[in-house]
Amino acid sequence: MEHLQAYRAAGGGKHRANKSIEARARNRRLLIAAAVLFAAGIATTQSKAQSGPFAPMAGSWSGGGTVTLDDGSTERIRCRAKYAPIGPTMELSLTCASDAYKFNLGANVRAESGAITGSWSETSRNISGALQGRGGGGNFEVVASTAGFNANISVKTSGNKQNVAIRADSQFRGANISMSK
Repeated sequence: MEHLQAYRAAGGGKHRANKSIEARARNRRLLIAAAVLFAAGIATTQSKAQSGPFAPMAGSWSGGGTVTLDDGSTERIRCRAKYAPIGPTMELSLTCASDAYKFNLGANVRAESGAITGSWSETSRNISGALQGRGGGGNFEVVASTAGFNANISVKTSGNKQNVAIRADSQFRGANISMSK
């Protein structure tokens, strides 16, 4: 009997089996709390992404169109875009390719009172520059520029459809792209 009393005193009056059950219950509560915090974090990120001038563009898009080169020739292209807006800022990437032509456009932009500013890069040609223009609600008119290159870019978003038109004064004359989510 003394042995049983000493055993219970050492364990705080609880059996080992109870400790295991309590530990599992505590771990389950911690797991549930972590899941709730994680879900709240996602909801906060989504609500930030869903507000602001770039919100209609959020997500991944794909489609195709044509690219026009300086000799006047056109080629069909396939495109993918990813837009990651957070409030008044957005990171974007647009990759388009045909059998003989490819471009990878990336940009970081900011909207303030309808004015758009930011930077862009085209990685396959190793060029970069500044962006500026106007717009909101997923519809924008911007100019991408760097030394020796200017391009007018128009983006029109309506629901899950998007049209991108690019006009440039270089070897790459322009592109017309239609995408959907």
